[in-house]
Amino acid sequence: MVGIILASHGDFATGIYSSACMVFGEADDVIPVTFHNGETPDDLRVKIQEAVAKLEDPENVLFMCDLFAGTPYNQIFLLSADHPGWAVVTGMNLPMIAEAYGARDDYETAGEVATAIVSAAREGIVTHPESLMPEDAAAPAPAAGGAAEPTGAIPPGTVLGDGHIKYVLARIDSRLLHGQVATAWSKTTQPTRIIVCSDGVAHDDLRKTLIEQAAPPGIKANVVPISKIIEVAKDPRFGATKALLLFETPQDALRAIKGGVEIKELNVGSMAHSLGKVAVNKVLSLGKEDVETFDELKKLGIKFDVRKVPTDSREDMDAIIEKARAELG
Repeated sequence: MVGIILASHGDFATGIYSSACMVFGEADDVIPVTFHNGETPDDLRVKIQEAVAKLEDPENVLFMCDLFAGTPYNQIFLLSADHPGWAVVTGMNLPMIAEAYGARDDYETAGEVATAIVSAAREGIVTHPESLMPEDAAAPAPAAGGAAEPTGAIPPGTVLGDGHIKYVLARIDSRLLHGQVATAWSKTTQPTRIIVCSDGVAHDDLRKTLIEQAAPPGIKANVVPISKIIEVAKDPRFGATKALLLFETPQDALRAIKGGVEIKELNVGSMAHSLGKVAVNKVLSLGKEDVETFDELKKLGIKFDVRKVPTDSREDMDAIIEKARAELG
């Protein structure tokens, strides 16, 4: 039998699992997995692995996730590289789960069940009155920020726009491109291109593929080493580009700024906890090197916008740095 994992941010997975049990009855080999504030992607990965180990056939698993490019999806995607029998469907809803329960009687593989449940998930979206339902789904705009960037090769020396790339947001986020960036920040800042600036990720084909897949409709996503973003900053062919830059660490951001990337403000969104770091709030953990790096960035005149999502209130970066400095000793 195909095993089923329901994965979500917060308690959505356990809630919809409870609803499914109420409406359709108990089902074998179905496990909800949740990702909460204060947990790291690594914590979630362990939860997923433990849940899979409880299934009858750990190599034949259908995952249903709440959000494409969110942390649950990203962790499952990374794990799936070693499990060709796994399949993932996002946009989890109750009709999808009901169809999956029934489809397990008709199909033997997770991939076959995944294909069978997509129509039910879409058909579960209805409106009242019926006239509110659009006749056709709107096609994505060429780019969220207005006119599309030119496509194809552009000869060196070509000047587009004023010849200077525009940075609509520069963000430090150890998770890089995930749901909060792909949805909330992209809608708010309207970039034409999302650029992940990381030496490590630039040489990791699996993570690069994951990031490229996570780009919102109409927005290009690229992964480049720090040296490349410094080149891009000086290339007049990017004058028509509105870029959202993502840095994995403040050290990478500092290297880029010192190299000539004209960033005036850094959005500090998420920094994962690791050995030698202290947690200063629910999403930020800093080590001594981080404190020193932020001090140097401040001396360069960089301002800080400490927010996970655009609707959050800005936090005081000076207070955060001093808290970390005191706890680190």
